[in-house]
This record gives sequence, C-alpha cells and structure tokens, in this order.
Amino acid sequence: MPELPEVESVRRSLLELVAGKTIRKVDITWPKIIKHPVEYEQFQDAVKGQTIQDISRKGKFLLFLLNDYTLVSHLRMEGNYSLHNENELPDKHTHVVFQFEDGTALFYRDVRKFGTMHLFTRGTEFSVLPLAKLGPEPFDSDFTDDYLFERLQRTERNIKAVLLDQTIVTGLGNIYVDEVLFRAKVYPGRRANSLSKEEVSKIRKEAIDTLTESIASGGSSVNSYMNSHGISGTYQQSLLVYGRKNELCPNCGTPIEKTKLAGRGTHFCPACQRNGI
Repeated sequence: MPELPEVESVRRSLLELVAGKTIRKVDITWPKIIKHPVEYEQFQDAVKGQTIQDISRKGKFLLFLLNDYTLVSHLRMEGNYSLHNENELPDKHTHVVFQFEDGTALFYRDVRKFGTMHLFTRGTEFSVLPLAKLGPEPFDSDFTDDYLFERLQRTERNIKAVLLDQTIVTGLGNIYVDEVLFRAKVYPGRRANSLSKEEVSKIRKEAIDTLTESIASGGSSVNSYMNSHGISGTYQQSLLVYGRKNELCPNCGTPIEKTKLAGRGTHFCPACQRNGI
C-alpha cells in the first residue's frame, strides 16, 4: 500500500497535471469505489463543472479541492491516477474517468478495486469519516515529543502496532515503521509505555527524517507504485531493514530477522534493536 511519501509524490505530480482543469463529466464503471454520497450518480452530478483548484494530502489520503467540494481519495493497495487524451480508451481496470473541458481525461485505475472516493462539501471533510479520526502526521506542529510520549504511556501494545495506528499518527505504514524503529534502535515488540522520553524523542525525529528522505526520492516502489507521471520512486534502494531478511545489518553485520507483529511482517536487527521490556 502506498504510504505517506508515495502519496505525496502522487499529489505533487497530479498538481502539475490537473490543477486548474474543469470537470466536464465523470464516467464510473465500478460504483463501489464511491463511498459518499451513497448514490454514485449524485457524485457525478456534483463534480460536473467543478474546477480542481488545489490538491492537498492528509496522511495517505489525497484531497482534491474543488470550487464547492473536497474529493477525498484513498489509493489503498494499487490505485493510481494518470492523465490521457479524452479519446483514449481505458482498460478494464480503469474504473473512474474524469473528463475535462480541455479534452484531457484523468483515469483512476485500480486492479484490486480497494480504493475509495468520498465527496464532501468543502470545509466539512475533516469533521466526518474517513478523516475525522486521523491523528497528526509526523510533519504537523502538534506531533511533538510530549504528544507522542503521552499517547504511548496510555497503552501496553507493542510500539510497532501503535505507530501503525492512524488515530495516533497518520501516514506511517509497515515499510516506514520498520525503518524508523531500526534507525531509533528500538525493538518493534517493545511495550509502548515502556519507552523512555529519550527513546520517544528519537522515534519522532527518525519518523520525520525518514519520511523527508523518502519524499525527496519519490517514495519506495517496492510493489507496483508509481506517480501520475508514470515514474517510480527510488527510496527502496535506501531501505535499511525492510525486505532485507537474512541480509547483514548495515550497522553491526548481524543478519536481519523477520517476524510478525500487529499482523504485519516486521524486519529488525536483533543486535541493534535488543528485545527490551
């Protein structure tokens, strides 16, 4: 699933491609992608004549800011956007097509059909699901050492599970949680409330630094991800532990191990990230 850096790369490429374009009509061949409003025809009618004024992001969600509405889009596993000539025929995996007045069309393609779209009156999108319960992302000013430490003190869940919890911090997924905890030298199975303030501060810093570096590289293309220009990210070449089971730790030379935590494959160095409390 694309994580924050990958979605940010998609946002930036989409902004270059479709900002300022006015929607002439929308063709939808898989209505289940549209989660709000309930009737997909209402979605089609509402966005007709709307101009894409800006594209922002909250965690892993894209926010298309229209004149009167905000379109909230989640790519899930394999959703992607690409710009085409309006006469180009979409393939069977293209389920939503935004036709623009300038003769171009934005294709939403999703092989697994897991992606979602919600349309809300602009200004209300953060007061309702799916955005209402999201916590701050690592770049937000309220994601402070004190905030994170206080939230971690409330739970005995392992730190891997807590960092994956989008109500506590949004935007971190499996790849980057593994990388952040390795860089912070914290065992992913540690109880969250056992961490010291110094360890929590290190986790927060590494979360910001890791995501910043990945965004600069266009994200990690470990599966089929690419941005809306059709360009893959390169940060997977810089991953230190994720996907590197049995390879030697870049810090100490100990073989990287993989286990399962929070229902996810988890990579760590047993020497650098000793199993604490």
